[in-house]
This record gives sequence, C-alpha cells and structure tokens, in this order.
Amino acid sequence: MKKSILRKYARLIAEVGGNVQKGQEVVLHASVEQPEFARMVAEECYRLGAKTVITEFSYQPLDKLNLQKRSLSTLSHMEDWEVARLEHRVNTLPVRIFLESDDPDGFKGINQQKASKAKQARYKIMKPYFDRAENRDQWCIAGVPAAAWAKKVFPNEIKSRALEKLWESVLYTSRVTEDGDPVEAWKAHNADLSARCEYLNGLGLDTLEYRSSNGTDLRVGLHEDALFMGGAEKALGSGIVFNPNIPSEEVFTSPRKGRADGIVYSSKPLSYQGELIENFSVRFENGKVVEVKAEKNEALLREMISMDEGAAYLGECALVPYDSPIRQSGVLFYNTLFDENAACHLALGQGFTNVLKDYDKYTTEECYKRGINDSMIHVDFMIGTRDLSITGVTRDGKRVPIFENGNWAF
Repeated sequence: MKKSILRKYARLIAEVGGNVQKGQEVVLHASVEQPEFARMVAEECYRLGAKTVITEFSYQPLDKLNLQKRSLSTLSHMEDWEVARLEHRVNTLPVRIFLESDDPDGFKGINQQKASKAKQARYKIMKPYFDRAENRDQWCIAGVPAAAWAKKVFPNEIKSRALEKLWESVLYTSRVTEDGDPVEAWKAHNADLSARCEYLNGLGLDTLEYRSSNGTDLRVGLHEDALFMGGAEKALGSGIVFNPNIPSEEVFTSPRKGRADGIVYSSKPLSYQGELIENFSVRFENGKVVEVKAEKNEALLREMISMDEGAAYLGECALVPYDSPIRQSGVLFYNTLFDENAACHLALGQGFTNVLKDYDKYTTEECYKRGINDSMIHVDFMIGTRDLSITGVTRDGKRVPIFENGNWAF
C-alpha cells in the first residue's frame, strides 16, 4: 500500500477521529505488528500540536499466553501503578486512539469463564474511573490490517495479497482515496448523519418495530428523553468535536431499559473475546434476554449475557442502511467495528448516557437511574438484512416507516 494514502489515513485518524488539540496528551494503543503505521499516526498527532504521544503496544498471542498460564487471582489483581495510571488519565483526559488489528480467532481455545471472571474483578476497580471520565474525553477506534486478520477475511489469498486486499477494503470503507481528501469527505458524511438524526428526533418516537423474513420480530421501547446521534460527538466540558469510530455509518440511540419484547436473529458472525459466535438468536421479555441460541459458541454467548445484571439488557439501537459502503464492499470483516456498520445492529450491555437531553446536568449514576442501561460490556451484534423493515410508533400513536427493504425510508 502506498505510503501517501496511508499518510492520509493517519491524518484522518488524528485530525477527524481524535481531533487532537495543541497541548493535549495522546495515548496510542497499537499492535506490535503495526509499528510503522503507529509512527505515522503519532507524527500526525504531533503535527496537530500534541504535547506527548504515549504508545502502548500489545501482542495478541502474548495476551493469550497470559490468559492461559496466569492464575485467576493474578489475572484479577490490579497493581497500584495501574490504578495510579487510571487516576492520572481521568485527571488529564488524554486523547485515546485505538488501532485495531486483532485476529478474530486469536483467543480460540482459552478458558472463557476464567477470562470473564478476571475481567469482572478488574472492572469493579476500574468502573469508578470510567464513570468519572464518561463523555469528557476524545477517543477514536480505527482498523489497521494485520496478517492473521487478513487471512481470516481472505483465506484463499497468499498473506501479502490478503493484507493488500484488506488494506484496500479498510481504506475504501473509511472514505480514504488516493485522489480525494478524507477530511472533507468526513465533513460531508457527518452532515448527512446529522440531518437524519434531526429528522428522527423530530418524530417523537416511542417504539421501534423490527421485522425480517429470517424470523426477526422485535419491539423496542425508546426513552422519552433520548436523542438519536451519529458520526461526530462533542466532549463534555471542552466542547471538542471528534469521531469515535472510523468507519461509521450508524445513527443510534439507547433504548429505555426494560422495554424490549420479541426475537431477533443475527445477520453476521459476532467476534467476542477473540472467538466467533455464529448464526444466533436472542429473545427478549420485558427488556431482558430470556433465551439465546447459536449454531457456534452458544456457551460463549450465554457467558456474555451473564457478565453482570445489565449484560442481558439492550444498550443501543443502531440504524445502518443495507446499502452502506461496508456492505457494498462485499467483505465480511469478522470485526465488529466494520461489520456493525454494514447493517443495522443492536448492542447488549452499556447504554450511552450522552443521548439523554441535558445529560450534562446529571451524574452518570443519575442517568442510569433514569433508564439508561449500565453494564461492564457493550457488545454490538448485526441484525440488518436486505428485507429488514423498521417502523417507528410515535408517542401519539402514528406509525412512521423508518427502514424499508433494509434501507432508509426517508
């Protein structure tokens, strides 16, 4: 892949994704397989005036080895320096940039119960810090191809060609082209998403009804004070606008906890904790998951919804047209960042407090009490199909088509 186009992508991540400002700290998370691209992103952050860029490298095979060999007690323990780092980052609010490269099957074969218990134990310590930083910092997740991920997506290609093809797909879906300006392309894209949000927020919707020929028949109740959002977001306090996901095609909101009834079927595999869950369904009663089925990794799906009390409730309803650039690419990425933007999706677990009107006037805990779901997980799963219909029911009983044949009805 040409360095000139990779440089455009690095600029997009730093300037539009994180929107790094002069004097800010940046924490850059990347795989050891991506040193050159990580350097490009760091250079772009410094070009924008970053005070410092701290790079934290990881290596999935080593993470897997630690999960296999360390005891549950050592995996669950947090050192004093780890807690001090959390405190520092809550106080300084660095821009966080995540370059995602993991193998979708990278944790295959690990003891998932052990991994979940360790995560639960650490989360209890980390949650107060997460809540204090909620909505206040800038962050961005973007995909960077690596060999194992590329071979999963393109199994019939040699490694070099698989990498090249995955790079082509990542750049295309992120609106990065050799001739165009991705920063300007994202300005136009954000404007389109904003207009759709404005229309939906003017309808006074109470409920979304989902139906598809695969068996999906689901009714989700919306929060009376929640807004639809999409694309760019604004950090609380600083007012700095950033794009948390590159790519992103979604318009989303958080439903009211406890208002979901019916069944929904997945339309794409779900990558969770380094393994794939495939061909599954989820059934809700009074907002809570009461039954799950899966052709592959059903036990892992059950483990996921039992991570805590909120893991079995919805945290997000996201609207994505079936004819999005990601679906049109014809590529199944086996990566939620990309695949969730190929089709409508739902998320189990944590809701978004910033979708509430005047959310800045409430504490995070108050937002949860007002009906936004609280959980240690937030896991998106894809439900969009070519024939998916979504009907909105307004608070005064009118029925409004939102999606027809998998795409926007307006």
